[in-house]
Amino acid sequence: METYIGTKAYMTQIYKDDRAFGVTVVTLQDPAAVGQFSVGEKVRVSATSKGKGFQGVVKRHNFAGGPKTHGQKHSHRAPGSIGNTALQRVPKGRRMAGRMGGDRVSVKNLNIAHIDAEKHVLLLVGAVPGNKQGRVEIRRVSATNQDA
Repeated sequence: METYIGTKAYMTQIYKDDRAFGVTVVTLQDPAAVGQFSVGEKVRVSATSKGKGFQGVVKRHNFAGGPKTHGQKHSHRAPGSIGNTALQRVPKGRRMAGRMGGDRVSVKNLNIAHIDAEKHVLLLVGAVPGNKQGRVEIRRVSATNQDA
């Protein structure tokens, strides 16, 4: 299965049958690659997600945080206990605060809404990971592997 390289341009909306659809405009690097796609086809898009910087456990791992009342003062967004007493160390894989984002993300089964062959542009229904002008990889989804 061939991978096509493109650039995420921007997001916009298209209107059809009194409904609005959020679409992402992707410009392909190879002008000849536009002919490989058809409207309504499903594709898988991979890119590097936006970096969020150093984040705490509530945002990074969806922790609930501590109680807001009953004697709590400065521990509302604290992670809580990080291990038992007998272990005398922090277990590997313990979810803690740290850098968030900047990971490779794949979005599966995005539909192609429109193709502009002159500008070698694809309009994909839905969100594509990454920054504007970021590099994206587009793969066609085979009929046998539609939901994988």
